[in-house]
Amino acid sequence: MAHPRDILLGAQAAAGFLPVCDHYSGVEVRMRKSLQLQAEMIAEFGACVFDVSLDCEDGAPVGGERDHAQMVVALANEAQEAARKAALPAAPRVAVRVHPVDHAAFEADVASIVGGAAQALCHLMIPKVETVADVERAVTAVDAAARSAGRVEPLPLQVLLESPAAVHRAFDIAAHPRVQSISFGLMDFVSVVRAKLEIASACHAHGKVPSHCVVTEFSDTEAMKAAAAKAAREFGYTRMWSIHPSQIRPILEALAPSGSEIERAAAIIEVAAHAQWAPVSFEGQLHDRASYRYFWQVLERAHQTGRHLPASVQAYFQTATR
Repeated sequence: MAHPRDILLGAQAAAGFLPVCDHYSGVEVRMRKSLQLQAEMIAEFGACVFDVSLDCEDGAPVGGERDHAQMVVALANEAQEAARKAALPAAPRVAVRVHPVDHAAFEADVASIVGGAAQALCHLMIPKVETVADVERAVTAVDAAARSAGRVEPLPLQVLLESPAAVHRAFDIAAHPRVQSISFGLMDFVSVVRAKLEIASACHAHGKVPSHCVVTEFSDTEAMKAAAAKAAREFGYTRMWSIHPSQIRPILEALAPSGSEIERAAAIIEVAAHAQWAPVSFEGQLHDRASYRYFWQVLERAHQTGRHLPASVQAYFQTATR
């Protein structure tokens, strides 16, 4: 059976599908709680519905960067081993935010973290990226550490843009083949709206994932949902940061497709597959691979947010994640 991910590739297809929520923790006790919550929600939803990003940049005390990095390595490896022992239905997704490439601890961060936990990481977050040269510097360091650890598959990089100059170069940065996602940082801009749109546009142009920065609200669920929905509907973001466990479910709900959207997408993908992905007429409308790609992405987003999928498409998500 041909998989839609193999069929529906093209210039505007996403380079990868990521959970819609990226949860950050920088203190050991909170890191452990975040990883435990991730495991519990994998068991609940049957999929890994949010990433856990262990933070070295803001989490490591000054002078304690080396010890913090080693602790992060241990936690990432422990999470993978615990998931195997528990026979969870999906693997945990654990990432690390290292120091910026011009920080004195960057090289040591990468050597220690990638060298010690290369197989346990889903990606590395590089903050304060200013230029494509910064990305290249990160790639060189990450690949050297990954090779030493025996990782063959390239480790994806996500980057955080935090200055007007970086946003000016967003399209060039998004075009880099190793950049998987760009996050919008809280920056001093004359127009924050313009910066958000520029980053989202650059990501969509190159099939990358635009990730919206955190909001501080975590006690008001409806306010959190509204912020996530605005990031998605008005600015085009398909992923959002979380810094408190209470923000995770509102983000999932706000960025999930509705039940009717899921049903329609599943029906169209089923018809398309039966037609060998040739154009079809469905309920009085013509559809081809351009619309199939859209409806497939609806189903991917439904899966990423733990929504129930119709039986006709469930098999696509029971195969190994690409």
